[in-house]
Amino acid sequence: MNSLAMTAEQVEQARVLADRARQGDRRAVARCITLIENQHPLSYEVVKHLYPHTGNAYRVGVTGPPGVGKSSLISSLITTCREEDRSIGVISVDPSSPFTQGALLGDRIRLADHFLDPEVFIRSMATRGHLGGVAETTLQASLVLDAAGKDVIFLETVGVGQSEVEITTVADTIILSLMPGSGDSIQALKAGVMEIPDIIVVNKMDHPAADNMLNEVKSILSLAQNSGGWMPPVLATEAVRGEGICELWEQVGEHAAYLRDHDLLETRRQESLKREVLSLAARRLEHRMVDRASSDPHLADLLGRVQSRDLDPLSAVRLVLRDVFDVPEEDLR
Repeated sequence: MNSLAMTAEQVEQARVLADRARQGDRRAVARCITLIENQHPLSYEVVKHLYPHTGNAYRVGVTGPPGVGKSSLISSLITTCREEDRSIGVISVDPSSPFTQGALLGDRIRLADHFLDPEVFIRSMATRGHLGGVAETTLQASLVLDAAGKDVIFLETVGVGQSEVEITTVADTIILSLMPGSGDSIQALKAGVMEIPDIIVVNKMDHPAADNMLNEVKSILSLAQNSGGWMPPVLATEAVRGEGICELWEQVGEHAAYLRDHDLLETRRQESLKREVLSLAARRLEHRMVDRASSDPHLADLLGRVQSRDLDPLSAVRLVLRDVFDVPEEDLR
């Protein structure tokens, strides 16, 4: 069943749920995100009702290697934001359980100080095998929190190293957290991760190697080509004790102001939404193709010919696009 086949009663059910979420009902917000995670047919109608009321929250992505202290960093940032009376949403993307496909770590223990705050909504999401450091449904979940009136949404990636780049399609400001003495800066440079962040944080500033890492990261950044645009600041923090967090939040504000002053915020968001739609469409097509491989005789025959080496893979791709998905001959490459 899809959204087009839903009954009038189901459409009304989705509308009521979306309205409750917009009013800040925590149970309704949680229910909306669960529907989205499970790709339930109601989720299409829920997002449709919520989407016109989005675009107000500022989304901050926090990425970096596992164990670097991303959760502690977010917890301290939440404290600072709540002192400014801002309403907060948090989406922590966890590895998937190989058995249930659920979030392996669950809601982060280090965020426990904020669980009882009615103005802070925390949700863990499983990657469910999706690469890129975020779950496939992270953007839609952030839309729910946006429509629910959250001022700031923190997005914590799973910490998968070279696959972290998809956070750029979801967040307005991206913080890369590194840990002294781990070689993270060199690994980040090799992986191209240094091209992602708007702000770089060396967490655990009391570590003996902290100063060396700060200098190392600044040296790496100095090698990058800069055309006069935003240059990522490099900060030192100790998230558990809250040291350097106010300065970090000030830099987030400065980056947000830079984006707005240069008319880049809306452009960035529009480009992100375009990439997200195309990416989701590509994944749906991929799933559809895999499902059809066992039921479509012509597709099964093409795959069989490749396996028997009677047909090469590139020619098979052209035939699949032409014969199975009706792509015109002139559009085949």
